[in-house]
Order: sequence, then C-alpha cells, then structure tokens
Amino acid sequence: MSKLIEQLKVHEGLRLKPYRCTAGKLTIGYGLNLEDRGITKFEAELLLNHDVSGIIMQLCEAVDGWHCLNEARKAVLVNMAFNMGVAGLMKFKKTLGYIRLKMYSEAGVEMLDSKWSDDVGDRALELSEQMKSGEFK
Repeated sequence: MSKLIEQLKVHEGLRLKPYRCTAGKLTIGYGLNLEDRGITKFEAELLLNHDVSGIIMQLCEAVDGWHCLNEARKAVLVNMAFNMGVAGLMKFKKTLGYIRLKMYSEAGVEMLDSKWSDDVGDRALELSEQMKSGEFK
C-alpha cells in the first residue's frame, strides 16, 4: 500500500489550494475531486479540529489576558477568529482592550458595534451574551 500511495503522490502531484483538473473539476490535495466526491464528515471534523487548534495557538500568543479567560470566553474569541481570521479579530481593539481589563460586559457590548455583527446576526448576539456571562448558551 505504501508504494501505491507514493506512486499516486508522484502521478497526481500535491496542490494545497483548490484548482481545476484536466477534466475541469474543482480539485485539491493529491487529486481529490471536490465536485463529485466532496469530503466525508470525518474529514470535515478533522479539518475543523485542525483549524481550531491552530487558531487557539495563535490566540495564546496574540491576545493579552488569554490565559485568564474561562473556556466559554476563549470560545467566543476562537469562534470569531474562525469566522473572520485571527487578523480580523485583532482589529477589535476596544473589545480586546476590555477583555484585557476583565470588563467582559463591556467587551460583549463592543463586539456588537461592528460590521461583523451586522454580517453574522444572531451568531454575534449569542457570542456577545457568552462573553458577558462567561457561560455557553
């Protein structure tokens, strides 16, 4: 099996961003046809867990006071960063400032004063309340 895998890697080539194969199908990785095959739920879960772990590692370094936050408040920041990227989250200077000062109610209110809040609607309301209360809904 390992020789087969190595042969497929050589024949297919690795592309880490989506591309169109010779048949015009949206493809990624080692020839994974996203249009006809898609991905499995297991693969989707694996990707989600990998992305969340990476975001958490970045936020540990980027957010002052990260280690003082409880699980629910950390989850708010991870959720936001997952949606708009860590760079997008870092633009929430007032929100992050309130978090650094442990002023979580103010941070929750400040989150709603944004284009992001307008874009995601109820998600922002839920996360704002979670930041304020420090509890999952």
